[in-house]
Amino acid sequence: MRTDIINIETEFIKLDSFLKLAGACETGGEAKIAIADGLVRVNGEPCLMRGKKLRAGDEVAFDGALYRVEGA
Repeated sequence: MRTDIINIETEFIKLDSFLKLAGACETGGEAKIAIADGLVRVNGEPCLMRGKKLRAGDEVAFDGALYRVEGA
């Protein structure tokens, strides 16, 4: 599984916004459903909190892809 690096310009980004930024979900509604359905893992653990704050170094797995948060 390849890892996509997603750069953020702020201290943190919320999980639902991150999924949109990474291109994993097209809309916030789609991200909300994916998170609520338990399809998203953060740092290897299932995450059901769409407002989960992600910071540099965190990893998100969704739909067969892995994304790493990097700071500016």
